[in-house]
Amino acid sequence: MAVYLHEEDLPEGVLAPGTVAIDTETMGLITARDRLCVVQISDGRGDEHLVRFGVDSTYDAPNLKAVLADPERLKLYHFARFDLAAIEHYLGVTAAPVFCTKIASKLVRTYTDRHGLKDLVRELLGKEVSKQQQSSDWGAAELTDAQKEYAASDVRHLHAMHEILVTRLARENRTELAQACFDFLPARARLDLAGWPEHDIFSHEAA
Repeated sequence: MAVYLHEEDLPEGVLAPGTVAIDTETMGLITARDRLCVVQISDGRGDEHLVRFGVDSTYDAPNLKAVLADPERLKLYHFARFDLAAIEHYLGVTAAPVFCTKIASKLVRTYTDRHGLKDLVRELLGKEVSKQQQSSDWGAAELTDAQKEYAASDVRHLHAMHEILVTRLARENRTELAQACFDFLPARARLDLAGWPEHDIFSHEAA
């Protein structure tokens, strides 16, 4: 297992065919203000690839975009809503089809209100994930080893959790409901980008 850091694009041919796990690191939580710094990607076979974008990046990244926009590749996320918005805003592609482990967790782990990645990895896989670098400076000129490991760990376990959550969704007869949620996520991300990040447009209340 290795973590590879690439500048401005993913090298061609480094990923096996099939499902990929995706995550992003940005300068903050406001997508239009806080630039995209890193996209993490894994094909689930043991290596993680980090694509870093500089402060003056044009976000061309044709190889990465081709993987993200590939309709034949399922993309696994934890809190896909945020990552989809960042990817669409900066890279200009819709990174779907989607499976979100956070949404799946909320649909099947109704016995808890703890649906963070750390909690999910601990319960489903019996492993620990450190979140210590979550609020670090992802726009720095050099990423530390701790940052690289943190970024890699965000995609490292998604394939294994996906298998478990798919089984649980089927067991609870919520597969169809989950899929409807996943299918809507790109539109939910666009609503965030368009100015409706908090308001529930399906509610009776006025905007």
